[in-house]
Amino acid sequence: MPSRKSPPSSAASFLARTCLCLATLPVASFAQSSATDSTRLLDLGRKTTLELVRIPAGDFLLGSSAKERVWAASPEGGAAPGKGGDGREKFEGAPRRTRIPHAFWMGRTEVTVGQWRRFVAETGFVTDAEKPGGETQCYDPAWKAGSKNPPHPWKSMPDKSWRDPNFPKPVRDDHPVVCVSWNDAMAFCKWLTKRERQAGRLSQGLVYRLPTDAEWEYACRGGRENTIFWWGDDLKDGEGRLNINGRDALPGRDAGWDRTEAPWSDGFPFLSPVDHFGERGRNGFGLADTLGNVWEICLDHWDPKGAHEEVCRDDTPRRVCRGVSFLAVPGFARCAVRLGLRGHNYSDSRDGFRLCLGTPRN
Repeated sequence: MPSRKSPPSSAASFLARTCLCLATLPVASFAQSSATDSTRLLDLGRKTTLELVRIPAGDFLLGSSAKERVWAASPEGGAAPGKGGDGREKFEGAPRRTRIPHAFWMGRTEVTVGQWRRFVAETGFVTDAEKPGGETQCYDPAWKAGSKNPPHPWKSMPDKSWRDPNFPKPVRDDHPVVCVSWNDAMAFCKWLTKRERQAGRLSQGLVYRLPTDAEWEYACRGGRENTIFWWGDDLKDGEGRLNINGRDALPGRDAGWDRTEAPWSDGFPFLSPVDHFGERGRNGFGLADTLGNVWEICLDHWDPKGAHEEVCRDDTPRRVCRGVSFLAVPGFARCAVRLGLRGHNYSDSRDGFRLCLGTPRN
């Protein structure tokens, strides 16, 4: 991984002042105010808003313990290779003390179809999946359970995108946007940064961006140091909090996915509306859907040895994603779980992203 050089003293001083301003700056300088000092509400136009939640500075244990990884592959967790799992626990790394030195802001929810639609309406942006020769991974309703080739119901489709991810029902504006790549998510962030700065609502030194790998896990844990889930260590307490692989029948079938499932129905075999579970579905920081619904693309390049406290910049084209999807078995739906996308232009109908506001990290 390339080394990170310290900025000149004058630049370091400026960055320090910028980080302090993140916690103390008047609301009007970078966003529209909502009901409390801990949230900000952005007006995207056409009656579309985007809510941000303040995440305080702090430290936590990044990664997962051996005991947690054993549970993930247990019959209850269902993540054992060959039983619905693929051994991804090895990508998490052992717990290590990690510091998030400055407060930042994060989307209450994943970016929605409606919010993405506003971006496209203003810019005419075309996603990687929609470009000539583009494609995206989507659900194949013709897939048969027990098939070994392919062993899962997802395949690459050239004529699908965020507008139509090939789900049995059309996507709604309050669903998380999917079939967007790392490139696409970065373009959304740059658009919003430029838009808000030109309107005088964003201070110099702050940008809208993707969360880093470490920021994401810290925010997901919601103030807990190192529990399996953001609500604690007991899977049973997750009922009514998240959308993962539960006892929900697929369209035209009497059963759900042919994999180990959560011991309850969450009501959604596919996407759920963001923040559907209300206060019970929000973690200690007030973030909704940090586990389940869709994977969330992060800023970092992928290091299979584990997340970094600083942003990982490597030669790999792969990018980190977090948070798991509606298809996840319980053993995958943990705060420490992370995967690498195939590339910066790869997209999938299980992948979306969450917005972050803070100092530049790239």
